[in-house]
Amino acid sequence: MVSASSPPSKEVQSDQKWMDNGNSRNAKWWYSTFHTVTAMIGAGVLSLPYAMAYLGWGPGTLMLLLSWCLTLNTMWQMIQLHECVPGTRFDRYIDLGRHAFGPKLGPWIVLPQQLIVQVGCDIVYMVTGGKCLKKFMEIACTNCTPIKQSYWILMFGAIHFFLSQLPNFNSVAAVSLAAAVMSLCYSTISWGACLAKGRVENVSYAYKKTTTTDLIFRIFNALGDVSFAFAGHAVVLEIQATIPSTPEKPSKVSMWKGAVGAYFINAVCYFPVALIGYWTFGRDVPDNILLALEKPAWLIASANLMVFVHVVGSYQVYAMPVFDLIEKMMVKRLNFPTGLALRLVARSSYVAFTLFIGVTFPFFGDLLGFFGGFGFAPTSYFLPSIMWLIIKKPKRFSINWFINWVSIYIGVCIMLASTIGGLRNIVTDASTYSFYT
Repeated sequence: MVSASSPPSKEVQSDQKWMDNGNSRNAKWWYSTFHTVTAMIGAGVLSLPYAMAYLGWGPGTLMLLLSWCLTLNTMWQMIQLHECVPGTRFDRYIDLGRHAFGPKLGPWIVLPQQLIVQVGCDIVYMVTGGKCLKKFMEIACTNCTPIKQSYWILMFGAIHFFLSQLPNFNSVAAVSLAAAVMSLCYSTISWGACLAKGRVENVSYAYKKTTTTDLIFRIFNALGDVSFAFAGHAVVLEIQATIPSTPEKPSKVSMWKGAVGAYFINAVCYFPVALIGYWTFGRDVPDNILLALEKPAWLIASANLMVFVHVVGSYQVYAMPVFDLIEKMMVKRLNFPTGLALRLVARSSYVAFTLFIGVTFPFFGDLLGFFGGFGFAPTSYFLPSIMWLIIKKPKRFSINWFINWVSIYIGVCIMLASTIGGLRNIVTDASTYSFYT
C-alpha cells in the first residue's frame, strides 16, 4: 500500500487509466479464458478448410500445428512481460512497445500493427455477422423475400451502436462468455456435420486448377487465413490488465491458466474443422465451411446463428481498446469533455466506419488473408519474440534464443506472402463484384 508521503507507483498510475471506465481490475482467471477464446476463435476457424485446399494435407497440417505452438509460446511471452518491471503493469500493447523499443520508436512499431488487427477483425466480423444472419434466415424461412446482403450487414452493425456504449471489458463479460460458448458449439457442428455428410462425390485433394500465378497468390492468401485464426495477442495485455495482481500472486499466474484453457479450446475447434472440412469437400470447399453445409437444415441454421452471436461478442472484445484510444485522443487533443457524449460520439463513429468498410468490401476470404498477414502475423508471431529478445536478452544460441528467431523468421515470411496474396485477391475479386448487393 502506498503511503501518503510517498509518490504514487507506476502500478497506481496504470490502474488509474482503467478507472476512467470504472473499476476493472477484479476479473477472475476464467474471464481471461473466454475473453481470449472470443478474441481468437471466430471467423478464422470457418476458413481453415479453404486454406487447406490451397496448402494441401501435409503443408496445411504442418502450418496449423506450427502456428498453434509458436503463438502459444508468444502468448506466454506477452503474459510474462506484462509485469516484467517491478511496480509497473503494461496494460496495453503500446505500453510494452514503448518499454521495449523506446518512447519514440515504440508507438510507431506497435500501434499501427495493433490497430490493423483490431480494426481489421471488426471489419471482417461485420461481414461474417451479416452473411451468417442472411444464411440463417434463408434456411429458417425459405418462403421469405430475399434481402440484399448489404442490408444484413447493416442489421449486424446496428446492434453495435448499442453494445458499444458498454464501458469496459468486464461490462461485456456476459456477451464474451456467450460468444465463447457459441464458438465451441458451431465449430463442433461444423466438423460434425461434415463427418456425417461424408466425402462428396468425386472429391479431389489435388491443387485447384488455375494459372500458376493465381495459385501462388492464393497459397500466399491461405497463409494469411491461418495466421488470422491466431489473433488473440492484440488484446492479451488489455485482458490481463483486468486481473488483480499481488506480489504473492501476480496476474501472470491467473492469466496463463486462462490462456492454456483458451488454447485447449482452440485446438478442439481448429484442427477438427480444418481437417474434416477439407476431407469432406476437398479442393472445392468454400471460404466459409458453413455455407457449404445445408443438411440437417435446423442444425446448420443454428450454427449460423451461433456464429452471429459469437462475432457480436468478438467485435466488442477487439473494439474496446480502440474505443479507449479514440476517447483518450479526443480528450487530450480536442479537449472533449468526458462523459456520455464522448462515448456516444467516439464509439458510434468507429462502428459507422467499420460498418461502411464491411458493406463496401465484403470479400470474406480475401479480407482474412490480407489482415491476417499485414496485422496478425506481426502481433502474434514475431513482435512478442522481438520484444522478448530485447527485454529478457536470452543467451545467444540457447534454445530460447533459437525458438524466438524461428518465430520471427516464420512470422515475417507469413506477413510478406499473405499481405501480397490478400491484396492481389481483393483487387481481382473486386473487378468482378457488384458493390452494395
